[in-house]
Amino acid sequence: MHRATTRLRVLAALPFVLTLTTYLVLLALWDDRIPDTLATHFGGADGARADGFTGRTAFLALSAALLLGLGTGWTVLVRRTALWGAWATAGFAGTLLVLLVRDNLDAVDPAGVASPLGNLALAAAVAAALALVGLGLTRLVPEGDPAGPSAAADGPRLALGASEVAGWSRATASRPLTVLAVLTLTAVPAGLLLAPWPGSLLALLGLVVGVPGLALSRVRVTVDRRGVTVRPALVPRPRVRVPLEEVAGASARELDTAALLADFGGWGYRVRAHRTGVVLHSGETLVVQRDSGREFAVTVPDARTAAALLNTLAERHGKV
Repeated sequence: MHRATTRLRVLAALPFVLTLTTYLVLLALWDDRIPDTLATHFGGADGARADGFTGRTAFLALSAALLLGLGTGWTVLVRRTALWGAWATAGFAGTLLVLLVRDNLDAVDPAGVASPLGNLALAAAVAAALALVGLGLTRLVPEGDPAGPSAAADGPRLALGASEVAGWSRATASRPLTVLAVLTLTAVPAGLLLAPWPGSLLALLGLVVGVPGLALSRVRVTVDRRGVTVRPALVPRPRVRVPLEEVAGASARELDTAALLADFGGWGYRVRAHRTGVVLHSGETLVVQRDSGREFAVTVPDARTAAALLNTLAERHGKV
């Protein structure tokens, strides 16, 4: 399972470090020209009339925190193929903040400050230029998984006699997903009864979220002669299966929250460029390497036993 290398994280953090440094230097140079109250939101027909205001200290603290937050998020969650996004985000956010402060310089009445729509175009242009820089820097980060050993070569094995058969099955659940699904489904009848027409129809959208959410909140993982099967614990369908003949190897890994978000982008049934997974929580994870090179992962307790049995069964099948 791919984990961002130190080099990748440094390259993701770099544009935010440069942006924040430049921003702080400009603030220091403009210190005596920045008013006590800044126009920070603009509306009206042309989108340029000031209609929201923030105190100087609060704005400077919040803007710096925004850049720090964005930088931290990208550094933690970045993937090699998305490095350009970190550079684009830093360029867009930093440019908008600098232009906003510039527009407020020497303003006596913040209500008279204007922010032309051209600021957005300039920020987008800077973001596009930096995206190209980030795309070029992607070459400095090697492809593949530097941390993951070959599941086929080094995966665990379960000792079974030549005539013995075995199976493994465990249920795993996500308490937050269960609570969210139940609350969503509970709100459906209340919305239908209380919301005015046609707004009550929106309550039906709760079924679209609640039913799949409840089905995925608790799943059963089975390893047997057919391969790996993941299905809802309460109903037989839908299910996900990796046939034994497609298994190149299996391993058990610890998946922390940062790696979970970086590799899968969230919880639930996830589909990414080189992997799919049923990810309900952090912790033990069964990772199956397929013949195609793609990975399938499912978070489940006792994943090492599942991986050992799967490798043994695949070995018997002539796959490992």
